[in-house]
Amino acid sequence: MSDYTTSGWDVLDASHEALRRVVGAVPATAWHLPTPCSAWDVTQVLQHAAGDQIGFAAALTGEPGPAFNPFEPSGELAGDPAAFAEDAMARAARAWAGVDRDAAEVPTPVPPHKMSPWSGSAACALDAAVHAWDIAVATGRPSPLTPELARPLLKVAQEIVEPLRAWGAYAAALEPEAGDDDVATLLRYLGRDPGWTPSS
Repeated sequence: MSDYTTSGWDVLDASHEALRRVVGAVPATAWHLPTPCSAWDVTQVLQHAAGDQIGFAAALTGEPGPAFNPFEPSGELAGDPAAFAEDAMARAARAWAGVDRDAAEVPTPVPPHKMSPWSGSAACALDAAVHAWDIAVATGRPSPLTPELARPLLKVAQEIVEPLRAWGAYAAALEPEAGDDDVATLLRYLGRDPGWTPSS
């Protein structure tokens, strides 16, 4: 299936760790820098990523969803960004820990709103990992995406992204280029330039 197995929700765990490391390394002066998500700064990208984690948790448990619109992030946080991100990831991790991995399907907040446990958990992971990349490149940090993580994320992206493009949730895919590795392939599929810099 991939380099990751369903045991331990490896894809989700690795994506959460990527977001955790990146957010913890953002300098205090960098939260309003531009990102590859052209309409959003670093804080807004984090708010969106956190909101999606809470949204997946809410779909699985019936608990309240995010108290803000992840698609209209304010760009202002009252507390510590790392704690904000950690709370959202913890909610998602707890929710997925309660899922029967042999279930035929589980509820999700994104179309088709029901997925296999592997696809649903990987869809939750996709948002955390790719937004970790957005924050990393915006703040001059090393990319947290590895080929081993990109491969299963591309698999789930190909399951869910096309319907979401029509809603503006994802930009149009970029054309592949010679020499693209697994990370670049994933990023281009999601409409991101793998070579993006703040001056792009």
